[in-house]
Amino acid sequence: MKASQTSGDRDPRAELLALTAELRPELHRYCARLMGSVIDGEDVVQDTLARALVALDEVKDMPALRPWLFRIAHNRALDLLRSRTVRKVEPIEAASDIADETSPDPMEVLMRQEAVETAVSRFAELPLLQRSVIILKDVLGEPLKDIADLLDLTVDAVKAHLARGRTRLREINTQAAALAEARPVSAAVARYVALFNAQNWDGLRALLADDVKLHQSTYPIRAGAVDVGRFFTIYATFDSVRLEPAWVEGREVIAVFEQGAGKKPSYFMWLEWRGGQISFIRDYRYSRYILDDAKMMLASDKEP
Repeated sequence: MKASQTSGDRDPRAELLALTAELRPELHRYCARLMGSVIDGEDVVQDTLARALVALDEVKDMPALRPWLFRIAHNRALDLLRSRTVRKVEPIEAASDIADETSPDPMEVLMRQEAVETAVSRFAELPLLQRSVIILKDVLGEPLKDIADLLDLTVDAVKAHLARGRTRLREINTQAAALAEARPVSAAVARYVALFNAQNWDGLRALLADDVKLHQSTYPIRAGAVDVGRFFTIYATFDSVRLEPAWVEGREVIAVFEQGAGKKPSYFMWLEWRGGQISFIRDYRYSRYILDDAKMMLASDKEP
């Protein structure tokens, strides 16, 4: 990985914030595939950046920031995966031959292309080390030596996991079923979308639970119906924003369309409900890269 250069007269926090603004989409591509979910992957990215800012104050020798952030993200994802008991451990076999990474042959290029185009959720079917190596090498294009350093492996071990992971990923893609059909739109989401598209902001505020929370990227979490109600005040200033029910990873979400952005949604929201009221809003307006890897199905795509 590319090491960040620092100098004695620079503010480490300012440098970290500048780097993360540029690195967030790449971190998300890694974390989403590790977790098997674009939504869970973004949660890991958020947690990684928060942990990095705290840890930076305790670091004596300034690390190379890019690999340091990836290591924090990797370790945090591992913690979460262990807690879900989905981590799979396999013995490392003898390293398989891997083509010269500086001059990949056509088959090597095809394997990398297949990894990039594979649905995020399918990576969860790979054992963890195979998953990590495939993402870092075939999706992000990292050198073998940098992958070995990040994962505390030898280069030969990286090659072994890469060869086995590529074979397994091709099997997974061959066996994969078509994207599941979208379910009927829930009454709650249908009402939210209708009120929003009618710009009935007071009607939307009436749906908020007293202890509702709003999360938007790295912005502080808003809490309480009064504070979160300002969310709709802000949206009232935007021109031609339209919502439509949709599904991502089996979760009912809300696609957001903006004027001039074409026929594809620009980003999405995800709501949690309790007793007919909204208890949590996740608005991905400021982390739109999530949609790049999401397999979204709109309600309008469903056959009548």
